[in-house]
Amino acid sequence: MADPSSYRPKPGDIPDCPGVYRFRDEYRRVIYVGKAKSLRQRLANYFQDLANLHPRTRSMVTTAASVEWTVVSTEVEALQLEYSWIKEFDPRFNVKYRDDKSYPYLAVTMNEEFPRVQVMRGHKKKGVRYFGPYGHAWAIRDTVDLLLRVFPVRTCSAGVFKNAARTGRPCLLGYIGKCSAPCVGRVSAEEHRELAEDFSDFMAGRTGTYLRRLEKQMTEAAEEMEYERAARLRDDIEALKKAMQKNAVVLADATDADLIAVAEDELEAAVQIFHVRGGRVRGQRGWVTDKVEDVTTGALVEHALQQLYGEESGDAVPKEVLVPALPDPLEPVQEWLAERRGSNVSLRIPQRGDKKALMETVQRNAQQGLVLHKTRRASDLTTRSRALEEIAEALDLDSAPLRIECYDISHLQGDDVVASMVVFEDGLQRKSEYRRFQIKGRAGDTRLWHGEGQDDVRSMHEVITRRFRRYLAEKERTGEWADGEDVPVDGSPDGLPDGAPEVPVGALVEDDGRPRRFAYPPQLVVVDGGQPQVAAAQRALDELGIDDIAVCGLAKRLEEIWVPGEDDPVVLPRSSEGLYLLQRVRDEAHRFAITYQRTRRAKRFRSGPLDDVPGLGETRKQALIKHFGSVKRLRSATIDQICGVPGIGRKTAETIAAALAQAAPAAPAVNTATGEIMEDVEEAPPATTAADAETPVPTSVLDDRRGQET
Repeated sequence: MADPSSYRPKPGDIPDCPGVYRFRDEYRRVIYVGKAKSLRQRLANYFQDLANLHPRTRSMVTTAASVEWTVVSTEVEALQLEYSWIKEFDPRFNVKYRDDKSYPYLAVTMNEEFPRVQVMRGHKKKGVRYFGPYGHAWAIRDTVDLLLRVFPVRTCSAGVFKNAARTGRPCLLGYIGKCSAPCVGRVSAEEHRELAEDFSDFMAGRTGTYLRRLEKQMTEAAEEMEYERAARLRDDIEALKKAMQKNAVVLADATDADLIAVAEDELEAAVQIFHVRGGRVRGQRGWVTDKVEDVTTGALVEHALQQLYGEESGDAVPKEVLVPALPDPLEPVQEWLAERRGSNVSLRIPQRGDKKALMETVQRNAQQGLVLHKTRRASDLTTRSRALEEIAEALDLDSAPLRIECYDISHLQGDDVVASMVVFEDGLQRKSEYRRFQIKGRAGDTRLWHGEGQDDVRSMHEVITRRFRRYLAEKERTGEWADGEDVPVDGSPDGLPDGAPEVPVGALVEDDGRPRRFAYPPQLVVVDGGQPQVAAAQRALDELGIDDIAVCGLAKRLEEIWVPGEDDPVVLPRSSEGLYLLQRVRDEAHRFAITYQRTRRAKRFRSGPLDDVPGLGETRKQALIKHFGSVKRLRSATIDQICGVPGIGRKTAETIAAALAQAAPAAPAVNTATGEIMEDVEEAPPATTAADAETPVPTSVLDDRRGQET
């Protein structure tokens, strides 16, 4: 690991003008390429205190051994040179969009004497007109098959063309009218080229001209009573319309535009592009990248534009490019795109209308692309094995952690405090082992944790204690403890705080004798948080006498891995499969916890005074409300009247009356228009099921609270 101060240039040596810089490692390999409006100001940001740098930037500057730069006259030249060097050197710390397949294009080889229509992949060739890209090659062939009856352009290979010219016999397409057969001289080279140009114009979106021309010819043929030719023209029109229907109209003003959407998380980003020509989606493609450098969404968009248009020119660069975020600065990128196209290019964020709606569709595709990439990555056995080995090496474990448990705390401003436990075995989710906890208190603590004094650290201590008390209790029940060995549990082995009702040992097993709930220990416990949460989890294990389970925490902001007793975190490379696995585990625990917390909150909002009556189920609550009409009438009823409800005995009636007497009555109804208190209006019955009416919680309140969930 190099010290950046060892190769830091003097500030006076760095020019204060636009340019491109390169960081090289000790073997003179380029590891990062960047551009700057001011090289002096930009490079100064890399040579500050390492503690102030982002972990990804810190990793880059400590890997580098030297830095060099090239001065240019404008920011546009800097953008062009940066793209060229990234393509040439392939630096490991730059954003590089990778694609797992080569997208097919519909190509018309206008550089040949007799242009040919075909499917092409790979690098684009000069003199060839490209349309697409398409998701599948069969989509191109279906479209071409429909158009050939109207534009019978050559589709055969050079060998087939030469053989037909030598024998004087065209191929099958020539016989059935789907090729003009220039190989045998049915049309001249000029006539065939004109057909190819008409085909290209139609694919470029200029469809109205040809449809109107064919409709006019069909009408004239019908008037002249040439019904066979009119029928053939009618079929040609239907073929063109069918080809057009394969690409639905998405923008009514026949716009030529590319829409770029980005879906990202802390480690990766997916880019999705829709190519719209003539108001129709003509092609779609997507990329995925590892975020090996600290980049914003605008920077990801800029890299995507470089990848998309770096080797394009003319009409291949559309008049309008719609993006989710603008690069900073914007002007050089716009100028660069204008140079590539040869005219002005609008680069903007859609705000309303059809374009914004289409952008939302592209965004959903980008999100699905990222999810699909993660799913494929997680399902690969080799990748999972490498991830577990990297985790074991980073945390100095004796073996790979085949079972990982992750814990997360969720609450809403201190209310409805819950915790989640998710389990990954061999790098895959084990949803049958997931568990949920209600955080209520701990031994020696006289306060409820969901009120004043609640915090995530003590909640984490409680949930780890409860989980592993259950594990120790199960271990004792199955006889795994040596004879005479004490169970290292301070209090009841039920996994609950001291003073809580005990759980019989028999409740820890299924009827068939199989271990239940917390019978298996993990090799690694992961907590969502930093040093405080990790220390709380380790303290809970120490108090229980468990010393063979590793603990770590994953801090979300910088993706740092914290281990007990260490002042500095473990920083894994951004491309590390181990970090990717830990992130998936942490995110799943967060999702599971917040889902449970929202469920409990919604249930609390729907609760009423009858919910606090012990032994009163949903059926009898509904019977009471149906009989009396409201809780207010039920509160004023006598015990004998309550006993008149089917299924309600006297003891239950006394319990109901006592519970309603202790419960605070609902606030009086108020006429919001006049401010009048409506004393005589009976209160509405509380909802006892999801289908019953309930007093809605204002959406604004829920939105405000949801934003404060943890």
